[in-house]
Amino acid sequence: MTPPPAPARLRALVARNAVFAVFFGAGFTFASWAARIPTVQSELGLGPSQMGLLLLVGSAGSILSLPLAGRLVGRFGPRRTVGVSVVAVGVTFAATIGAVARGSPLWAGAWLFLALAAVGAMDVAMNYEGSVVEQRVGRSIMPHFHGCFSLGTIAGAGLGTILSRAGVALTTHVWSVLAAVVGLTLVAVTRFLPPADLPDRAGTDRGGGYAKAWLEPRTLLVGLIVLSAALTEGAANDWLALGIREGFDVPEYQGAFGLTLFMTAMTALRFAGTRLLERFGRVAVLRACTAAALAGLAAFVFAPTLPLALAGAFVWGLGAALGFPVGMSAASDEPLRAAARLSVISTIGYGAFLIGPPALGFLAEHVGYRPALLALAVPLLAALAVMGAAAPARGSE
Repeated sequence: MTPPPAPARLRALVARNAVFAVFFGAGFTFASWAARIPTVQSELGLGPSQMGLLLLVGSAGSILSLPLAGRLVGRFGPRRTVGVSVVAVGVTFAATIGAVARGSPLWAGAWLFLALAAVGAMDVAMNYEGSVVEQRVGRSIMPHFHGCFSLGTIAGAGLGTILSRAGVALTTHVWSVLAAVVGLTLVAVTRFLPPADLPDRAGTDRGGGYAKAWLEPRTLLVGLIVLSAALTEGAANDWLALGIREGFDVPEYQGAFGLTLFMTAMTALRFAGTRLLERFGRVAVLRACTAAALAGLAAFVFAPTLPLALAGAFVWGLGAALGFPVGMSAASDEPLRAAARLSVISTIGYGAFLIGPPALGFLAEHVGYRPALLALAVPLLAALAVMGAAAPARGSE
C-alpha cells in the first residue's frame, strides 16, 4: 500500500482513532451481553436448546439486515449509517434486557431480533470505514481495528466477571454499558473521513454490482475463510463460559474467566497481526492461525482438568484472531468494489457468527456443550483447503 499525501494522511489518522473507538465500543457491548448469557438463561429458565433458539431468533435480524447494509453505506455513507445504527442498538438491546428481567422469552427474542438487525448494519458500516482508512493510511491495519474490538470484549467480559460474582443486576450492568457506548460512538463518528475522501460509492451498483458480488469465486472463497473464523469466535462467545460451568461444575464467574482468557489471546494476536502479515503474508499467517484454532479447540474439548481446558481456550483464541479482519482487508483490495464485497463477506461471516453458535445449542442438548464444539473442526478444515484465496488481489499493493 502507498501512503497518501500528508493532508489526506492526517485526516486518515484522525479517522483511524475514531474507528478504534467505535470498534472498542462494539466489542464492549457484545462481551457485556455474552458474559451474562448464563444469567439470561437462568432468569428466563431456558434449557440449552431453548437458549439456542432464543439466540437464533435474534441472529435472524442480522442475517436479514446484512445483505442490505452495503446499500445503506453506499447511499448514506458510513458516518450516518453507524450513528443511526448505534442509537437503534442502544434502544433495542435495552428493551431486550428489560424483557429478560420480566421473565418474558417471547419479548426478549423479538427485541433481540431488532437489536441484532441494527448491529448488522453497524458492523458493515464500521468495517467499510476501516477498510477505507486502511487504504488511506497505507498499512495493513485492519487487524488493529478488530484488536480494538477484542480489547472491548476483554473489558466487557472482565467487567461481566466482576459484576456477575458481585451479584449486580443484569439490567443495571447492561443498561449502563449501552448508555456509555452509544455516547462514545456518536462522538467518534464525527471524526470519520469526510465524504470527499471516500470512494465514489454512487456507481458501485451500476449493472447490479451488489448482486454480481455474490457470483465472484474469490469473494465467496474469502467468505468461507471468514465463515470459519467467525464461527470459531462466535461459538466461544456463546458457549465457552457455559461449557466450563457444565464440564467442570464450577461457579459462573469461572466460566466468564475462561471467556476472558480466550478474548485476551485473540486481542494480543490481532495487535501483533500487522507485523506478522507484512513479514509472512496473508496466506501463511492464516494457515498457522487455523492450525492453532484446531489444536486449542481439541484441547478445550478433551481436557480432563480445568487448567488444561483454560490453556486450550487461550490457544483457541490465538487461532480465531486474524481470519475475520484479514478477510475484510481481502474484500477491500479494490476500493470501488469494497462496499459490495464487504456486504457479501459480512453476510457470510456474521451469518456464521450469529446463526452457527446458537445451532450448536441444539447439538449440546444431546452431547453436552464441550463435545458439541467439535463440530467447528469441519469449517476450519474447509478453510485450510481454500486459504490461497486470501492472497492480495492483483494491483492492490
